[in-house]
Amino acid sequence: MKLKGSLIGIFAVTVMLQMGAVQAFKAKPVVNAKNKADFTAVVAAVHQQMLPGGRYDLIDKRERSDVDSHLADMQSLFDKYDTVDKMAPNDKIRLFNDQEAVNATLTRRDNKRLICESIAPVGSHIPRTTCITYGQKMQNERQKVEFMDQMKHVQNGRPGGG
Repeated sequence: MKLKGSLIGIFAVTVMLQMGAVQAFKAKPVVNAKNKADFTAVVAAVHQQMLPGGRYDLIDKRERSDVDSHLADMQSLFDKYDTVDKMAPNDKIRLFNDQEAVNATLTRRDNKRLICESIAPVGSHIPRTTCITYGQKMQNERQKVEFMDQMKHVQNGRPGGG
């Protein structure tokens, strides 16, 4: 009985530690400015990070267009009011919604975002939790596609091949 209680305790601690590790990597809002000057700096940083090699370089064309559209709308609000405190209530809501849309897209495409899975290794029924970044996962996917393309090319190049 003592062993069963100890195992349950160890399991509970392990689960809490894993949850704590996942919580530690929760994303902070990227776009959050109180005035026009801060906003201009944030926009420049976001555009810099969307370039090749940047934190958000995996963002696709449609998402980039959406982000730019929301940033432009936010810029128009800061051009009109200069600070959030001076904005009309409906414009504050518009700003908030634009910020949330941009932050959601950037968080989803963040190369440093951790993705964890619980997978049982081959030959085992005991799952293990493995974590990689979104950037690593996408690189692995590209490598798989490239490998499959190479294999098709090799097979099609053989006489009598598939």
